[in-house]
This record gives sequence, C-alpha cells and structure tokens, in this order.
Amino acid sequence: MEHAGILILMGATLLLALGAHALGRVVHVPRVTLLLLLGALAGPELFDLLPEDASENFSLITQLTLAMVGFLLGERMSAKGLKEGKEALIVSLVVTLMTATVVVLAIWAVTGNLPAALLLGGISTATAPAATLDVMREAGARGPLTRLVFQVVAIDDAWGAMLFSVLLVAAGLLIGNGDFDGPSAMLHGVMEVAGSLVLGIVLGLPMAWLTGRIRPGEPMLLESAGFVLVAAGLASWLGLSYLLTCMTLGIVVANRARHHVRPFRSIEGISEPFLAMFFFMAGYQMHWAALPALGALGLAYIGARILGRMAGGWLGGLLAGSSPQTRNRIGACLMPQAGVALGLALVATERLPSLDYILPLVIGATVVFELIGPTLTLAQLQKAGETGKGYQPEEDDEP
Repeated sequence: MEHAGILILMGATLLLALGAHALGRVVHVPRVTLLLLLGALAGPELFDLLPEDASENFSLITQLTLAMVGFLLGERMSAKGLKEGKEALIVSLVVTLMTATVVVLAIWAVTGNLPAALLLGGISTATAPAATLDVMREAGARGPLTRLVFQVVAIDDAWGAMLFSVLLVAAGLLIGNGDFDGPSAMLHGVMEVAGSLVLGIVLGLPMAWLTGRIRPGEPMLLESAGFVLVAAGLASWLGLSYLLTCMTLGIVVANRARHHVRPFRSIEGISEPFLAMFFFMAGYQMHWAALPALGALGLAYIGARILGRMAGGWLGGLLAGSSPQTRNRIGACLMPQAGVALGLALVATERLPSLDYILPLVIGATVVFELIGPTLTLAQLQKAGETGKGYQPEEDDEP
C-alpha cells in the first residue's frame, strides 16, 4: 500500500492526458494548455485534489523528461539536415538570437534584474513544433513559407536549449553561489558548459557505434534509454547540465550512427507518458497568488518575445535571401510556445530558487502563446495564399 497513491496519481494523469487530447481536437486548444490548466486547478491553492507529498518526485519526473527531450532535440542538428536547409539554418539562428536579445533588454529594463532577464531571454527562444505543424496540416498549407516554417521549427528549439544552457550558467555566476568568485567563477562556468559537451561526446560515440549492432534491424529501446539515463545521471552527479549533455549525446548519435533514426524513435515511444505527467505537475506548481504581481513583467515578456520573433524573422529572411513575403511573415508563424519552454523554466527554478517567479510567468505566457500562436500562424499562411493546397512541405511549390 506504500505506493498506492503515487500509482493512482500517475494512472489518473495519463488518463487525463488522453482526455485532454480528445477534448483539444474538439475545441482546438493544444493538449499542453489543457493539462497545464487541469494541473493548476488541482493545485494546493485551488481545489487541492492531490496528497500533500504529490510533488515530492516532481524533480525526478522533470529530469527524466528533459533528458529525453534534450536527446530528441539533438536529432535536429544532423549535419546533413542543416546542409540541406541553409535558409532555415540562418533564419532559425537569427530568430533565436534576436528574440533572446530583445527579451533580455526588455526584462532588464523593467526589473533591473539581469540574471532573471538572461534566463527569460533563453526561455523565450523555445517554440511549439507540434502546434505549428498541426496548423499547417489542418490548413493543407503548401509553398515557400510553409516549407521554411517546417524546417525552422525542426531546429530552433535546439539552438534555444543550447543558448539557455549558457545563459543559465551566466545567471548563476551573476547571482553567486558562495563557492566561486571572480576568475574562478568564470572558469567554473566555462567548465560546466565544456564538461557537458565533453560528457555528451564521450557517451555519444559508443552509443552511435552500438546502434543497430547488438540486434540488427530490431528496436533498441534498452540501449537508447540506458545511455540517455546514464548521461543525465552522470551530468547531475558531476554538477553539469543534463539538458546540454543529453542534447550533445543526441547530436553525436544523429551524425555518427549508421541507423540514427531508430534510437530517437525508441525514446519518442516512451517519452509521452512522462511528458503528460510533466505538464500536469508543472501546472500543479502554479502559484496563483503571484500572478497579479507579474502583470507588468508578463506583458513585457510577451510583448518583447513577439517583437523579437517578428524582427528576427525579417532580418533572418533578409540575410538568407528569402522572398519579401516570406521574411515578412515567418516571424509571426513562430509564436507558439509549449513544453520545452516549461522545461527550461523548471530547470531555471531548480538551479536558482531565488527566481521562483519565473515558473508562473512562463506558464501564464505559454498558455497565452498556445492560444494566440496557432491562430497567427494560420492567418499568415492564408495571407501568403498557401492554404488549401495539400500539406507537402518538403516538395516543390508547384501545385
């Protein structure tokens, strides 16, 4: 009977996720948003439906989920894919940097808190590929803008997660942890980022070599999950970034493995239950009492993110040689924001507890962007005249 409550909670959360998925299709609201709202309603500040110790294991769920998410993001950084999508590579990189820069400056101006500004700048770069691609499929979109959006959302979360990892280290150094100061603090920060990369490479090389060799042609869940969990555990034990470590692991596998798709599909297959619990429990952590005080800060974050993505899309399109219509509309197509942003906010709160207001702010902003983002994407595709043509983003533009 010791774990009865935990098992019931886990099972109920998965069934709620199933219901949210079905309801989301009817009301056209993303499942992430519904799970966040359900978790928030079940939280201690409202209906208080869960046991007092319900959130004790949330840090483990967060680490497991983000380790898998980080590994899956690494797949998007294959050299072949980046070479074939040079326009998307340039646009995504410029949008990421521009969004982070605008948000950092805006939040710093509003709060005067540079560490918080750096973290929110890193978090702001994350998008919601699932919501964006769902809109394009439903609209039957096809054309140059559709193809570019398809390619950009496939890689920009990876850029954002890398940038966030660096900004998280910088924010920690600015706040100070009592153990390092001056040059030693800078050295510690460099070692954390470099150590995460090295660990990911060291584990990634044998993982890439083993892929498909132990049981040729068969699923490889055991070796895939084993390497991802060992990478996350070693990174935490060594005081490194498990998100950056697992992403590096994924990048190495994507570029070195003979059958690199198989381990990613294996991890994808087991990640959904963890993602469902992650979103629900993230909503459960919502501090409703803090929301009124975050009004001006929340508006600044939302406004700066919109401005940064619009400006980044235009500048990135200009540098990449995109058509005027594409560069004027690409930024507005990249507004949805979901799971990766929440994960980054939770990592930030876990590492720097003094900035605990970041999580409720990002949850609130995520709900806003998940509600308005898909609508903006659809409007831009309609204005570009690319809807109703059959969703084939990888093919030529001729009907």
